Amino acid sequence: MTELRGVLVMNKPQGFTSFDVIGKLRGILKMKRLGHTGTLDPMAEGVLPVLVGTAARACDILPDETKTYRAGFQLGTVTDTQDSTGTVLETHAAAVTEEMLHAVLPQFTGEIDQIPPMYSAVQINGKRLYELARAGREIERPARRVHVSAVTLLSYDAETGTGSVEITCGKGTYVRTILHDIGQALGCGACMTSLIRTAACGFVLEQAYSFPQVQAAADENRLAELIVPTDSLFASLPALHLTPSQSGHYRNGVKLSLRALRGLTAGAERYRVYGSDGTFFGLAQPDPENQILRVFKNL
Repeated sequence: MTELRGVLVMNKPQGFTSFDVIGKLRGILKMKRLGHTGTLDPMAEGVLPVLVGTAARACDILPDETKTYRAGFQLGTVTDTQDSTGTVLETHAAAVTEEMLHAVLPQFTGEIDQIPPMYSAVQINGKRLYELARAGREIERPARRVHVSAVTLLSYDAETGTGSVEITCGKGTYVRTILHDIGQALGCGACMTSLIRTAACGFVLEQAYSFPQVQAAADENRLAELIVPTDSLFASLPALHLTPSQSGHYRNGVKLSLRALRGLTAGAERYRVYGSDGTFFGLAQPDPENQILRVFKNL
């Protein structure tokens, strides 16, 4: 049987870490070579693309790492984890109107500096921050530049100070920290009460599978039906189709002359490369100085 390869879009349930999802899938799929495209906290649920087989080599080269979340919040409550699973540190009256909320949201879009929470997997001097936090230590953390495309208020109840937002952001952004910082800007504090990732790497929640659905597909020997082709991860890159002769050379590691290739795109830094039979080989990048095409990653 041909080994599976591609993307299995999972709907991560609450209570699982991203690594837990990989561990459980290894048992269902009966294979070890799996990776994921971005960590979700245990309290979060939603889209977690899992890279299966040789696709796992793509973990660190994804061109689209934009993610969208739907997050609930509680104004007036500050916790050590910045979400409702943590210990409450402060409570304040939250006399905040919807207009006041709308007024501060633009501060948290675009390129912003964000201090990662102590309860996070960020490493400083070789130590995970959450390890220090669990030991009762808090250290100074340098701010990191992250990109937030949009923060949209979906609902808000001024009486209870509860509501929800939709946030679209780039890699390394902590949604709970955005909500914490919004609370600070409003002068009352805030914490995240729920989190659903609704989109990641071009995939949406409607495409995601639960563990029972994957298990049923495994039992019925139709797992391949659930796997999205690896090249879908790189749909934003131009495609390069090789001739039969070029395909053979490429497979054998021979660098191809740019002058002999057809369909090159001016200014392109990487290509999706396909063989003459339509097989996806992986990614390649042109070397204009030496006028050759170099293999970037076989997938």
